[in-house]
Amino acid sequence: MSTPAHEADVHRRTVLASVEVVDRVRPDDLDRPTPCAAWSVRELLAHMTAQHRGFAAAAGGAGPDLAVWQPMDAPAPVEAYRAAADAVLAAFAAPGALDRDWWLPELTTARPFPALRARGFHLVDYVVHAWDVARAVGAPYEPDDDVADAALEVARAVPDGDNRRGPRSNFAPALIPAGGASALDTALRLLGRDPGWTPPG
Repeated sequence: MSTPAHEADVHRRTVLASVEVVDRVRPDDLDRPTPCAAWSVRELLAHMTAQHRGFAAAAGGAGPDLAVWQPMDAPAPVEAYRAAADAVLAAFAAPGALDRDWWLPELTTARPFPALRARGFHLVDYVVHAWDVARAVGAPYEPDDDVADAALEVARAVPDGDNRRGPRSNFAPALIPAGGASALDTALRLLGRDPGWTPPG
């Protein structure tokens, strides 16, 4: 049975696994295409880094200000990503962080979200984006079973609407899950990823 400590550990392992994947990125990988439509590896890392910073600010009690969520060019994208991952893990583990509601202005400025729900959004984002990076650069990525299961639970709850059709959307329209697919592959398909994607050419 899942416990708060186990759920926190699942999230922590999700982020650390993404760092392991990003650490495999080399300078000549940065302009490669990714499964995340319209984003190169460089642009995807900038997005992932900004999301960590935004979620860290949210966990720290920041309001609905979009400024901290904006991607920035980093001269050393891998190092910037690693630092942002460390910061978000520290913010999520800070005393009281999970006891308050979090503002996620990229989703809505109308209301904050319960912290555990927001943490679930963050988890599924980094399972999918770690897979994106891994596929783009040919790195291995196989999340732990409980991580994949947690991502699938959140993916099933993500609305599938027109907001997924924009050129810079995090997720594409859902693909029909294949029978007998793994939890990871099912989550990927629910969020518009083809588990068989390979770089063009």
